[in-house]
Amino acid sequence: MEGKVAVGISGGVDSSVTAYLLKEKGYEVTGLWMDILGNPEASHDAARVADFLKIPFHRIDLKEEYKNHVISYIKNEYVTGKTPNPCVFCNRFVKFGAFLDKAMESGISFDYFATGHYAVISYNKDTGRYSLKKGASKEKDQVYFLSMLRQEQLKRLIFPLGGMEKAEVKKIAETIGLFTAMKRESQDLCTGDYRQFITSGTEEGSFVTKDGRILGKHRGIEHYTIGQRRGLGISSNTGPYYVVEVNPDQNTVVLGFNDDLKNKGMTVSQTNWFPFEKPDLPLKVVCKIRYRDSGSPAVVSGLLPDGTYRVSFENDRRAITPGQIAAFYKEDELLGAGIITDYY
Repeated sequence: MEGKVAVGISGGVDSSVTAYLLKEKGYEVTGLWMDILGNPEASHDAARVADFLKIPFHRIDLKEEYKNHVISYIKNEYVTGKTPNPCVFCNRFVKFGAFLDKAMESGISFDYFATGHYAVISYNKDTGRYSLKKGASKEKDQVYFLSMLRQEQLKRLIFPLGGMEKAEVKKIAETIGLFTAMKRESQDLCTGDYRQFITSGTEEGSFVTKDGRILGKHRGIEHYTIGQRRGLGISSNTGPYYVVEVNPDQNTVVLGFNDDLKNKGMTVSQTNWFPFEKPDLPLKVVCKIRYRDSGSPAVVSGLLPDGTYRVSFENDRRAITPGQIAAFYKEDELLGAGIITDYY
């Protein structure tokens, strides 16, 4: 193989084996690490991997870009009553966006960019479009977090682990003596509660029932998400309360019971499609409404005047949450995704 490949190295086993495999195939490999939180010590393991593999290594300062594209997004979503999905937006705007732009601006030359995602990229010559499919490893559905990537981003990406199982990757690391083989599973870019980035939130308000009865005081709407049960401090003799609605205009958090969380459909905006620019409607899909969702049969229909799509489920779905990503699949292929705006 010929060509220059930059590999996003986190210091974990997946990215380190990715860099190793590409080097073995004959690519000229360079390791890149994102500094997004101003903690250069965190790059120690990534630098060790690059040293072990004898490849160049560069730290790219992305603190400002992360602040502008991700932290500001997190703050805005929570204080307006939505639940953000920072990993999806970090991937689109930072990891597969500003990261590559800034690396090239700094004089680092590469033709492709690779990461340790368990995903498969395919290209259709007839349509000229790239698509994503789930990888062979079923431990995680990592294409969900890639669901808002653009076509121009996909055309320069390589995912060497797409056809491999996690155990196989760990075995390779053990065989070649990579210390990352023994590391625990790497975490997301930000660990813990994303609310840590909200330094000035909303004011206290009222917990209310669906018919408007006041049940108590909440700490600020950014502390609550639909389906939440813990941390409410409100009890009922008829069963546990759940957050069923967050109303920023009234600064109220509506509490109800488990049945109140069930809905038949939703609307999604800012849709991003892969095998086609726009789908032929109605479109039958399996839809995931959050990362850990197993998915449910649904129909995407009626492009509404405001540009949103209507999605109807075959069975009631629990805790549809505005702000989260709805991802649409046909078997293992990711057809597209959008941001949940409302439910019904």
